[in-house]
Amino acid sequence: MTAAQQNLTLAVESGTGGILLWVVLPYVSLAVFVLGHIWRYRYDKFGWTTRSSQLYERRLLRIGSPLFHFGILVVLLGHIGGLLVPESWTDAVGITEHTYHVVAVALGTVAGVCTLGGLAILVYRRRTVGPVFSATTRNDKAMYLSLTVTILLGLAATVAANLVGGGYNYRETISPWFRSIFYLQPDPDRMTGVPILFQLHALSALLLFAAWPFTRLVHMLTAPLGYLTRPYIVYRSRDTRLGARPPRRGWERVGR
Repeated sequence: MTAAQQNLTLAVESGTGGILLWVVLPYVSLAVFVLGHIWRYRYDKFGWTTRSSQLYERRLLRIGSPLFHFGILVVLLGHIGGLLVPESWTDAVGITEHTYHVVAVALGTVAGVCTLGGLAILVYRRRTVGPVFSATTRNDKAMYLSLTVTILLGLAATVAANLVGGGYNYRETISPWFRSIFYLQPDPDRMTGVPILFQLHALSALLLFAAWPFTRLVHMLTAPLGYLTRPYIVYRSRDTRLGARPPRRGWERVGR
């Protein structure tokens, strides 16, 4: 770690700055995430949608969308396991730290590259396909930027610490800090000495979660369960050749 990185790390860890970043900001982000979704669902149900652009272009969407969604799903599962499952639990079932580290880094790197590649295709599609670009709002652009920065920082932290550097066990620092937030016993000291890329990744994720309820990302928290019970939609043809006789014109005299 360079001197500049050390100074920056110390600056965000010391005193009031550390409390604001690693205690206040997580609770603010969590509150906005929960209350924002409640507000959005109550006052903007019709806006709770992905605003699909599949009708405008499908070729790039068929490639980018599965690549991004499957990649981000693996990344999400990896974060849930790494942050919420204590190291003692995996040790208890016979998974050594070395094994966990190798599997997590390998899957995380592949999933991160797939997610970033899929996102790049989706952004390229929105920029180059006219109707899709016209349907892209400023909110969408800000969401894509925030999502890209968060993914890039996470991938860079993984590569820099584990593939280029000598390795870093975030389950001894970041994971206990993350769980302490939900225990209502925040422990900002856990973030002391954490590599700067991991810190920036955590901060960008907190900001992303705060913006989440006000973007199209809300669709991730819903499932079309209503489709299972809604009535069938009946379609009838307007073909005049079907039926017993052609329809009468509006001015045709009705016989008695």
